[in-house]
Amino acid sequence: MRTLLLNRSAVARNIQALLLLDDLREAFRTDVLARTVAPQRVRAPLHSEGTALVLFPGCVPGIPAYTVKVHAKFPGQKPAIQGVVHLHDLVTGGLLAVMDSGHLTAVRTGVVGALAADVLARPDATRVAVIGAGRQGVLQLKQLRLVRTLSQVRVYDTNIAHANAYAQRMYQELNLPIRVETSVADAVADADIVVTATWSHQPFLHAGMVRPGTHITALGADEPGKAELSQDLLEQSLFVCDHRALTVSTGAAGAVGLTEGAIHAELGEVLAGLKPGRTSPEQVTVFAGVGLPFQDLATAWHVYQAASGDEDVPTLDFNE
Repeated sequence: MRTLLLNRSAVARNIQALLLLDDLREAFRTDVLARTVAPQRVRAPLHSEGTALVLFPGCVPGIPAYTVKVHAKFPGQKPAIQGVVHLHDLVTGGLLAVMDSGHLTAVRTGVVGALAADVLARPDATRVAVIGAGRQGVLQLKQLRLVRTLSQVRVYDTNIAHANAYAQRMYQELNLPIRVETSVADAVADADIVVTATWSHQPFLHAGMVRPGTHITALGADEPGKAELSQDLLEQSLFVCDHRALTVSTGAAGAVGLTEGAIHAELGEVLAGLKPGRTSPEQVTVFAGVGLPFQDLATAWHVYQAASGDEDVPTLDFNE
């Protein structure tokens, strides 16, 4: 067996967000209806600036493979997330591919955000606020355009230079009017959809700051010690997550002292029709995700299938 070796450019070349949207939609449904193994996230702080993280095993019934992802998270570096995804044959354990995890994770997180917005945001939502002008802020906005027609964007970042650069880049790439704001409150004041993708360790979005009918996609609280949304906001919203237990142990709920009782549903339950999503135009809805191994598998399998016919992808026989 020869193993495909996919660097960041090869992953980017072999990933199509629109097709991945359908792949992940089906993966969420299948996972919640036939979950075969509990997802595990093993985290080890290395020092004040870095964390080692392993997500495994990525399993979805119907995909004949599994994944193990090994990550390094260093907020001060660019990119901040670096590592590899190992894709293994489910029957033999053979190593099918080793691929860059940074771009794969960033794109799949953007697509998951779009899936959540598709079932939770109002159908007429057009105005977006982005809090956090980093890589995920870019990809969330790009993938949102797969499910909604956007009319305007407001962006806030604690670093004004980053916010200005983001606004210029997104205007050039998406031809959307984008305004830089000097506070979170100003950015979200008239938003239909709010995206938070920060490294914050304190809640900065509270009940009363967003209008009735707003949808919030919150992605920053994906490990202990990080928080973006306040307890009162989560308690007063229709709160959807990607995994109940992990959202309490490492995510947005646990960060502000909430238990599984505060969570309305997992996104897979909404996509599978087991739980309702938005039920009125006035509801404030929240999707807070930590990121799961099965999402990595669905994305890695998507990339692997495309890359198998890519003549520019090198291979290696680890058994030689």
